[in-house]
Amino acid sequence: MEMSITLIIVIVTALVSIGGMTNQKIIDDLIFYPPSIKRGQVYRFITHGFIHADAFHLIFNMIALYSFGEALEKYYFSSPFTFGSSGKLVYILLYFTGLIVASLPDYIRHKDHYHYRSLGASGAVSAVIFATILFNPTSGIGFAFIPGITIPGYIFGVLYLIISTVMAKKGQDNIGHSAHITGAIYGLVFTYIATTVFTDYPVIDSFIKRITGQ
Repeated sequence: MEMSITLIIVIVTALVSIGGMTNQKIIDDLIFYPPSIKRGQVYRFITHGFIHADAFHLIFNMIALYSFGEALEKYYFSSPFTFGSSGKLVYILLYFTGLIVASLPDYIRHKDHYHYRSLGASGAVSAVIFATILFNPTSGIGFAFIPGITIPGYIFGVLYLIISTVMAKKGQDNIGHSAHITGAIYGLVFTYIATTVFTDYPVIDSFIKRITGQ
């Protein structure tokens, strides 16, 4: 059976992240470090998404990516949201451009700050999460630590942004919390443009009808 794109990304990210947790050189070579990017190491816009601060950071991001990414692949590849044979390419573009775009504000803000470093796939994961919510905003989202409790996707999205904003203001770790916000917005914009250009599916109208119950 063919593995999904999401599962492949999860496996590769997990392997590289685990390697980085035991080998600091992997972290140093791949981490998002604006001064190095300014000197030409632009690959760090992508590679920082394959390393994580610790096991919890990795597990949280990969569970979120797998849960939402598998659903998004179905939306991208299946009617009425289909991109046809281009579906896989569109999904890959969303993920990897999400890593880049979500990091741009931090690059602009910190390109001359030699103390700033960040890591994690949060920007791309946020893009995937919010693209999925745009397609199905009322789908119930559960929490592993609160069995049996679910909330609509669009409410989860609001809470996610609030928590990310608070954590970004604290700025007490190397996790790119501000990338959550940029990635979320990018996921919405990317999906709107992609569905408008390549399909006839009225994604915004459908979103509004779902959350208003019309």
